[in-house]
Amino acid sequence: MRSFHPTTIFYTPDALNERGRQVLQTYPEAVQQPVGQHNRLPQLDANLYKIKSDVLVLGRLKTLVCRESGRSADFVSPSLANGCFGACAYCYVDRNKPVNPITLFTNTEEILGAVDKHVYKQPWPKVPNQTHELYYTYDIGCNSDISVDASLTDSVETAVAFFRDHPRALGTFATKFVNPQLLSYDPQGKMRIRFSLMPTRISKLVDVRTDSIESRLTAINDFYEAGYQVHVNFSPVIFYEGWLDDYRELFERLNEVVHPAVKAQMQSEVIFLTHHEGMHQVNLSLNPKAEQLLWSPDQQEYKRSQWGGINIRYRYELKGQMIAAFKHLYQQVIPWCGIRYIF
Repeated sequence: MRSFHPTTIFYTPDALNERGRQVLQTYPEAVQQPVGQHNRLPQLDANLYKIKSDVLVLGRLKTLVCRESGRSADFVSPSLANGCFGACAYCYVDRNKPVNPITLFTNTEEILGAVDKHVYKQPWPKVPNQTHELYYTYDIGCNSDISVDASLTDSVETAVAFFRDHPRALGTFATKFVNPQLLSYDPQGKMRIRFSLMPTRISKLVDVRTDSIESRLTAINDFYEAGYQVHVNFSPVIFYEGWLDDYRELFERLNEVVHPAVKAQMQSEVIFLTHHEGMHQVNLSLNPKAEQLLWSPDQQEYKRSQWGGINIRYRYELKGQMIAAFKHLYQQVIPWCGIRYIF
């Protein structure tokens, strides 16, 4: 995983607790500028990639709400951070903000305290479901990449310890990076890491500035041995000529790499591409080759998301055919890996 060296750090005064001050001390050469709100920054005259490379924001998260999920987890935790160093061409976080540098929320204990209060309001024992048979699961990385956040602050290590010791809750996050720091956190099976995977040649186009697919694959056994539950996330699945051949190669590599003990506990989630017209316009100037894959109006239709946004997805009939073909190939090559959900 490449290192991150911000040249400008914006911060809200209420973010400068011990954790926030430590981040500032880590980057003494960066210009440090106070702001009134972490989500209202001064005008930044640079493109998406440059801002992600140069800017870091420190804030205090005030909306400490756990949202229902039911897919990757039972609930989505209040965010430890927002934004990511990567610049994936399909990113749903980037599509909702004009600029999206990494924002670290330094009130980690308050965030985890909100999770603690929330989980104790749930019926116990939990009714088993596809997210977990015993524990209530909380996704801690919906708006950022936890592997990147862990390289900048101790909040991730604090969160892992919280879930490790909690009698009713389990944490989970998806990642496109491999951060060896996480191997020392000793989660004891109470943190689930989901490595996002797609065919290598497509990842090189659309997974901008993330770690390679091969590095993610070869990290799987290491993270299991370090005490993580390890699942995989085939997302987004993109339709193009030869897509199934590429997925066969990916599945065969996964089958080859993963240790039998890891296979016994591994499951996957599969999410077909959802795109957005605003992100389409950004990509036309920053990543037009990727956009040739992502934007295919003759195969796509508009859909209003559960949060009210207008997105674009594959047409209903085509998507049904793609799901059937994907599942057929999947059962041929990696039948040992159950699909937790697919859509």
